[in-house]
Amino acid sequence: MRPTRLSVWASTVLMLAGTVLSVAHAQDTVRVLPPGQIPDDARLAPPKDLNGYFPFTPPASAAAWQVRAEEVRTQLKVALGLWPMPEKTPLNYEVVSRREFANYAVSNVRFESVPGLYVTGNLYEPLGKEGPFPGVVCPHGHWSDGRYYVADEKSLKEQLESGGETDRVAAENPIQARSVHLARMGCVVLQIDMLGYADSQQLSFDLVHKFAKQRPEMNTNQRWGFFSPQAESHLQSVMGVQVWNCIRSLDVLENLANVDTSRLAVTGASGGATQTMLVSAIDPRVAVCFPAVMVSTAMQGGCTCENCSLLRIGTGNVEFAALFAPKPQGLTAADDWTVEFETKGFPDLKKLYALLDAEDRVQLTARTEFGHNYNAVSRQAMYELFNQELGLDASTQEQPFERLGIEELSVWNDENRPSYEPEFERDLLAELTRQSNEQIEPLLLGDAEAFSKYRQMVDEALKVMVGGEVPTAEQLDFDVKSKQQQEDFLMIAGLLHNDQNKSQLPALFLYPNDNWNGHTVLWLSQDGMSGVFDEGGRLKSEVAKLVSSGISVASLDLIYQGEFQADGQRLAETPRVENEREAAAYTLGYNYSVAAMRVHDILSMASFMRSHDRQPRSIGLVALDPAMAALGSVAVAKQADAFDFGVLKTDGFRFGHVDSIRSPNLLPGGAKYGDVPGFLAMASPMFLRVVGEEGASAKPVRLAYQREGKSDRLTDHDSDVSPVDWIMNHLNAVTVER
Repeated sequence: MRPTRLSVWASTVLMLAGTVLSVAHAQDTVRVLPPGQIPDDARLAPPKDLNGYFPFTPPASAAAWQVRAEEVRTQLKVALGLWPMPEKTPLNYEVVSRREFANYAVSNVRFESVPGLYVTGNLYEPLGKEGPFPGVVCPHGHWSDGRYYVADEKSLKEQLESGGETDRVAAENPIQARSVHLARMGCVVLQIDMLGYADSQQLSFDLVHKFAKQRPEMNTNQRWGFFSPQAESHLQSVMGVQVWNCIRSLDVLENLANVDTSRLAVTGASGGATQTMLVSAIDPRVAVCFPAVMVSTAMQGGCTCENCSLLRIGTGNVEFAALFAPKPQGLTAADDWTVEFETKGFPDLKKLYALLDAEDRVQLTARTEFGHNYNAVSRQAMYELFNQELGLDASTQEQPFERLGIEELSVWNDENRPSYEPEFERDLLAELTRQSNEQIEPLLLGDAEAFSKYRQMVDEALKVMVGGEVPTAEQLDFDVKSKQQQEDFLMIAGLLHNDQNKSQLPALFLYPNDNWNGHTVLWLSQDGMSGVFDEGGRLKSEVAKLVSSGISVASLDLIYQGEFQADGQRLAETPRVENEREAAAYTLGYNYSVAAMRVHDILSMASFMRSHDRQPRSIGLVALDPAMAALGSVAVAKQADAFDFGVLKTDGFRFGHVDSIRSPNLLPGGAKYGDVPGFLAMASPMFLRVVGEEGASAKPVRLAYQREGKSDRLTDHDSDVSPVDWIMNHLNAVTVER
């Protein structure tokens, strides 16, 4: 059994009662665990990857689901770079050419989802029917050449002989087949290219779908590229762009005079189903959806275009599909990673729909005799669902059609066809950054009402970036391992156990012998718990001064610091999944970053300190290492009341300047919301000393304190007063304010 939580301060009572303490010299090495032993921390297990197990547990009540659904929906938006939702710029929709057939028409169309970025595809419209019509967005999956796909003879033979397809032309291009038949049924269908497919070549296929190696020339603090640490810090991903393209495709349909905007649908297979379930989860305009051969508790999407940081931490594709409930939804399973979906995942999805009194509004077509597909059998199920839910009253049986080739379908010609250019990639991310900054900066730098909106926005983002609730006192235990009496203080070392995430943190408390004044400081260092000592093994002068002044000092090894490292070295590269492709999303889409876990550790320690039986008069945070100060800024932004005062020496550290996707300082989203200056602003009205922020970078925090009339609590200018003296000078004021 784990030892009962023991108050650090109460331990002095044990000492006075006769507990035998070892007396050690200050220069002796302080360890909690035996040499070579590392903490028994669950987070040290191999990171989860896309091939893990992703079950969905239905909630106990509809009310509980409403809360959970909103949390997951927000997680999707944050991860995709859509929190806040970007400005919708002019679409500049163009019809390049149009062809009419007996009962439908096909137009070659293009529009701009972001200024300069074209979404290309075809618009299929009914002829001979009276509108307005339902609108359907069709993103395709990873079929070779996308909407230009033509099956080879081997595949044709297999499809026709298996019964998956009955018509040779439809088997040649099932993407075109479903668009034609939906138009014949009475739908306006927008079939769009995925990035890097068919006419969408401004971002190349190899970049979007085959990215494997980091590009130093694109990992720059200005004009960076996709998959760079800078893009991760700004939550910019090809997946986010593709989902945004789907949202803008709905905008196109909504703006067409012959479309009934109350009847919008989305369907796609494989990678197209990934887009389908995500856009359907976050865009309330979608009335019915049909993601084919994608949703399962198994593999979650292998392409770089199906992954982004933060996306599937604590969740997965089945829960994403659940976000569409109680609206009507159809799914399919085949002889691929969805083969067990009928018994693993779908029953739980069905239970959720039943909980919402909509059990008959979700259906699965499980035809596992077929391989990965969106064949005629699967399309038939989709037609029947759309026919019913969109009120079409049309035949669901496909009829022969004329398959169009590249020349007939393309929106470009040889003179204007774009191709991939690295400068365009840089321009695109610069534009996304500009748009985001223009939304966020007015809130960060605006009046009290604007800043309140900024707080609300970042509060929700941080729940996704760092994690949810901070552990309560009941979830924390401190297991004392040693007590060493020094000349002026008692040194207590032990393990902080956190039942919430099964973590175990080596921690050290320095308690003044006779003159504790009730104030406590948490000291953060790149070296973890040992950071309170100098190279000679004695207390650093700043720490010694605090202790001699009656202030107790705590320090700890954040994850992968100190005793977490068997070799005693600082962590140089963070753990990664076995996938050799150098895209951060393969690891950080399923696991919190080391930086995020360290922020959680800081807040766990603060919670433990705050909840002691003998409550301290105040708790402060001190970080004189810039990277640690940056994590401290996130901690105080995440939970404003965790600390009463702080000294943070940031020295201009920026998450947006982290130069490696495997740096311990990489925090996905860390730069998007104003970076460190924005987080510091959220510390207001805590007593705060900031070192190393000047001019424009100091403006957000100064304004935050000015708005609340608490400018006297902020010291952000050059001062001859040392950080420790600043603390002692402000303790009385801190105590009064508490």
